[in-house]
Amino acid sequence: MISVIDSETGSGSGDEMAAIDAFNERLQNAGQLIMAEGLASPRASTVIDNRGGAGLVTPGPLHDTEQYVSGFWIIEAADRDAALALAAEGSRACNRVVELRPFFGGEASAF
Repeated sequence: MISVIDSETGSGSGDEMAAIDAFNERLQNAGQLIMAEGLASPRASTVIDNRGGAGLVTPGPLHDTEQYVSGFWIIEAADRDAALALAAEGSRACNRVVELRPFFGGEASAF
């Protein structure tokens, strides 16, 4: 999973959005795109804590931070090097810092 780190929601310029669309299309054509999506502002989030039946529902983000995940790509890559190359390409396309993190289990956890 490649997470896009930002400080504003919907902050992509027209050129950035075009580069993201081209990157998404390249991933899709190569059969490497599983899913890609932008996320709403953390202000739109709700934190739910039902551990032990507590039933706590709190509006707003879990963490009050300046930077947050504003979108993501879930990709399929042959190995860590291929995933790193795609993450670097995604960072360049969206002009943002990205974080690459494998899922637990399967071959991806070998990253």
